[in-house]
Amino acid sequence: MRHIDLRNKIIKTALQLNETGLSAGASGNVSARIPDVDGGGFLVTPSGVKYHKLRAEDIVYMDFEGNVIEGHYVPSSEWRFHMDIYNARDYAKAIVHAHPPYCTALACLNKGIPPFHYMVAVAGGKNIRCCRYEPFGTEDLSKAVLEALDGRRACLMSHHGMIAYGDNLEKALSLAVEVEVLAQQYQLVLQMGEPELLSDQEMEDVMHRFWTYGDNAQKVEDQKRRKPRKRWSANVSYPKRSTFYKLPDEKDNL
Repeated sequence: MRHIDLRNKIIKTALQLNETGLSAGASGNVSARIPDVDGGGFLVTPSGVKYHKLRAEDIVYMDFEGNVIEGHYVPSSEWRFHMDIYNARDYAKAIVHAHPPYCTALACLNKGIPPFHYMVAVAGGKNIRCCRYEPFGTEDLSKAVLEALDGRRACLMSHHGMIAYGDNLEKALSLAVEVEVLAQQYQLVLQMGEPELLSDQEMEDVMHRFWTYGDNAQKVEDQKRRKPRKRWSANVSYPKRSTFYKLPDEKDNL
């Protein structure tokens, strides 16, 4: 069995879906991309197995054409949109799909999350969309999810739940939690009235500022600390050929 560490991280993330209240029982699913140097493809949780019963060997290994490479369980019924997201976005390394109560409540009204709060930009855009309804496990649902994720790292799924992806499992889960909190806050605001939304320009400014926020801030700081490489002058003059070597048939007239 290969990729044991990544399999265990997927199980840990799946258990956290239950612990954080993002999903109950065996609902939802988790996957992670396998680097090309380690064989490529992705690992995904199996269908219908409760997370607390999962073992490393239960995680299903699939390729990017939908074939099972390793696994004695059937992969999650939603394996298709995991695969399609990885195929469409090379930078997607891990995906979390869940049925959290506040996101799902909004999705059952076919509502996304508008820019009522600047943190909506954490999902990568000016709002968080809700994709159209399609039956679970279908290619049509996968297409709808990809459309809603255009320029985004998370979206709601009509009459279904939500999905988020990130650079790793920890970041994908963190984003899913963040989106659920935003969904809860939005519903609290709606109980008091319609919120005043931030303008496109204000959200553009937020997204620009996010480049120096959190992990990005550390990357920028690390870049500043890098010392510039020394550049050596190329102004070197070389002697003529005859002053340092001669061909075999030349006379010794140096």
